[in-house]
Amino acid sequence: MAELFVSRSLDEIRFWSRIMKEHALFLSLGFTYEDKQLIEEAKQFIGVFERIEQELSTYTVDADPQLIKQFNSKVYQATASIWAYKRKVLGLILRCQIRSNNYALLVDHTSREAAYFAKRLKELNEGKLKPLPEAIIKENVFFLKIMADHAKFIGHLLDPSERKLVEQAREFSHDFDQLLYQAIDLDSMRPQSETAPLLDQFLDQNRVSVVSLRNFKKTARDLIEECRIKSNIHPLLADHVFREAERFLHIIDTFEASLTKENDQKK
Repeated sequence: MAELFVSRSLDEIRFWSRIMKEHALFLSLGFTYEDKQLIEEAKQFIGVFERIEQELSTYTVDADPQLIKQFNSKVYQATASIWAYKRKVLGLILRCQIRSNNYALLVDHTSREAAYFAKRLKELNEGKLKPLPEAIIKENVFFLKIMADHAKFIGHLLDPSERKLVEQAREFSHDFDQLLYQAIDLDSMRPQSETAPLLDQFLDQNRVSVVSLRNFKKTARDLIEECRIKSNIHPLLADHVFREAERFLHIIDTFEASLTKENDQKK
């Protein structure tokens, strides 16, 4: 159990610390030259998460669980701080106190991911390692919303002349909105919905759509890197959203493995 706690903790920090660092970069690039203080704060967060990545590289799966627990707490504080920063920026945008190239939904999106990361660290330190049926549904609600947001951002950041790609992004946005509503409906049907067949079908359906979106993101990323399409999408942002789709697929795999193991134990 101790080794599982350590490996899960290091995995979450490895993935999400990089995401947090990149969020800070993307936000800094979206501000106008007038918002020097906000840009400076974003740059400070880049440094904070770079230092976390450096410390992370010193730990292995056989590390002392108590040290990892302390590390989780340290990363939690950094993540809570960047969450507060993102919510502050969102408030400034919504009150029209700043004019930014960062969409309000994008800032809200990044803050939701920070809240998710902080919650995962807290759960790990509380010893919550095994996914429960209700957690499976809620986790999918979270990631389906993330995927729907990505499709919307891609559609809005592509040059309008890229009509085919813009249309594809809109179709993905609609698809994931529908999957999200289905997941919310399923969540409201608990505990009756907490049966293996329903959850298996739910995960299978999500997997098909996430694989399609992941492949679309990969194609878009490659085309952007090769300067073969017109867009305002930073190459790193294209890779960023691709990695998050890969993460969602990994989580679906983990949930399916957990359900299979549970079913086998019941036989």
